[in-house]
Amino acid sequence: MKVILILSAIALLLASCAGARKGSSAAQCRQAIDTAYKELSFAKSEGFAGTVNYTKAASLLTAAKTNQTFESYDACVENSEKARYYIRESRKG
Repeated sequence: MKVILILSAIALLLASCAGARKGSSAAQCRQAIDTAYKELSFAKSEGFAGTVNYTKAASLLTAAKTNQTFESYDACVENSEKARYYIRESRKG
């Protein structure tokens, strides 16, 4: 009986940790996408929309949104960060 209680407690603990991680990653993904889109919009308003780096950034943000849809939050954050890099590069000229 004790073994069943201990195993149940461990399973519950693992399930709650997994859910917390997913929620945290989802929020981080959402924030990364929002920030990158704001930066992309600002770069566009400054006239950098025609650059190759701007186009790469827009493509990466599309991939990040797809990752978010399929709950691949780590890939979402990674693609958003790459997009922000290309946005910065587009503004350098």
